[in-house]
Amino acid sequence: MANPAPSSLPPKDASTTVLVRRLLREHLRAHWKKLLAAGICMIVVAAATATNAWLMQPVLDDVFLNKDRTMLMAVPLAVLAVAIVNGFASYGQGTLMGVAGQRIVADIQVAMFAHLMRADLAYLHRETSGRLVSNFLEDANLLRNAVARAVTGMAKDVLMLVFLLALMFYQNWRLALVAFVVFPLALVPVRILGQRMRRASRTMQERTGSFTAVLAETIQGVRHVKANSREDYEIARASNAIRARLASWNEMVRTRAATAPLMEALGGVAVALIIWYGGVQVIEGETTPGTFFSFIAALLFAYQPMKSLASLNSVLQEGLAAAQRIFDLLDVEPRLIDAPSANPLATRRGEVQFDAVTFHYADGRAAVENVSFVAQSGHTVALVGPSGAGKSTIINLIPRFYEPDNGVIRIDGLDVRSVTLQSLRQSIALVSQEASLFNDTVRANIAYGKADASDEDVVACAKAAAAHDFIAALPQGYDTMVGETGVLLSGGQRQRIAIARAMLKNAPVLLLDEATSALDTESERHVQLALSRLARNRTTIVVAHRLSTVVDADVIHVLAEGRIVESGSHAELLVRGGLYARLYAAQGRDDDSGAAPVAALA
Repeated sequence: MANPAPSSLPPKDASTTVLVRRLLREHLRAHWKKLLAAGICMIVVAAATATNAWLMQPVLDDVFLNKDRTMLMAVPLAVLAVAIVNGFASYGQGTLMGVAGQRIVADIQVAMFAHLMRADLAYLHRETSGRLVSNFLEDANLLRNAVARAVTGMAKDVLMLVFLLALMFYQNWRLALVAFVVFPLALVPVRILGQRMRRASRTMQERTGSFTAVLAETIQGVRHVKANSREDYEIARASNAIRARLASWNEMVRTRAATAPLMEALGGVAVALIIWYGGVQVIEGETTPGTFFSFIAALLFAYQPMKSLASLNSVLQEGLAAAQRIFDLLDVEPRLIDAPSANPLATRRGEVQFDAVTFHYADGRAAVENVSFVAQSGHTVALVGPSGAGKSTIINLIPRFYEPDNGVIRIDGLDVRSVTLQSLRQSIALVSQEASLFNDTVRANIAYGKADASDEDVVACAKAAAAHDFIAALPQGYDTMVGETGVLLSGGQRQRIAIARAMLKNAPVLLLDEATSALDTESERHVQLALSRLARNRTTIVVAHRLSTVVDADVIHVLAEGRIVESGSHAELLVRGGLYARLYAAQGRDDDSGAAPVAALA
């Protein structure tokens, strides 16, 4: 039903530099103090590691070869001091980055949720719930690993390499040049593997979203699955989604595992060359055994962060792929926003006017075509017609869930686009076919549209909605949890709670979108009575499938293919013998349910 919402999505393969800069600018900068403190701790850890390698020289030259007893006492004390400093710095770095990483991801999740809450309904209807859940959980978790583990580890490993390479060049620049030629060779395959990892991660997350969507819709529709004996079909569908995700996961595992043997091989080449060349220098007296041993220690210490960097690059690429998907969501800009000059809507009468309104589906088909009518203050206007005639679309256009392509919708003479969205929607109460309840208490669900309502107001509205008696009979009364989407209540009970919520909101404009079409006879009788009370002294626009429920409406508009083809009272339309008369005859002149008309205000 939605217009295609334009977006400013970045390219799917945004570069690492672009993504890292955006993370730094938008999300890491706010935590610079913790990150700076963690960085200082990393420098201390890196310096301590290099110091341990440097201490190998006096161990061999002064203690073992020269038998210096003073150094025999000094070196172990120095090693102990370095170990203590290293331990405290490692703890500080790990704690600070862990806390900062969790906070950064939590901030991103809050920003994602806030963005979704402000997104256009059209966008939310296009996106699967599975993809959105995957963004919040899987992508956020991968990004958390990238920030708290990969960024931390890579920063620490790079600092360690800088200190250790400095020591190696200080000890023996010729040997250092040999190592410096070998290690950069690893950068090319590591970069290739990183790109492959990002592609595999993106595919895996997309397939995770698909699987989550299958899981969510199957659980929500489990009654229909069982009613149609489609368990085996759904199991096969879920199995295919799981196998597709597994294939992507295996690709990631293979890519991640390839880095270790690559670094082992290159490390072995480097160590072998250094031992051969350094051994020649020691034999020829160009360097001391202690200096060479210290150099080998620095080289071996440097080998570990090099191998770790290759492994952490895979984690980083997974996190950057997740960051790309998160930014894709955050970069979708809503079309329906307040105009710069928008003012709050001060509703006086609640009169609703459609003036030549046209709205098209995303594929270009007309949902509403040149519709004009006026719902006068305190009157009830009914919209009826065949399925797909555009009735619910008209309801959705009034609170600006969607924007008309042409024409104007006014409330009390004001274009709804000229007022703030919040004030517009505060002036409207909506009761739809599917009562939207949250997994909270009955009291909280009734007070959802007016959070500051008193308990007395909640009970009064529940009584007016014919809901108080069944609520009082619940195990915890108004404090009873209703379950996800109100699953612990019957359809009629959910509708009456939704009506109580609308009563408490006390909005001057009331929209009823087939509020009784899915109810049984007894539930409909209760709900119709509550709706009649709710409609009193309000401008009411009601979409109805059962024509017997709107016979007392002030005006009935009959729609077909998005156009109003007939208008008038129930009696007038029957006399004309047009589409309304044919629909009414098809349903039966007397409503079998015996439901009271929604517009009956007595």
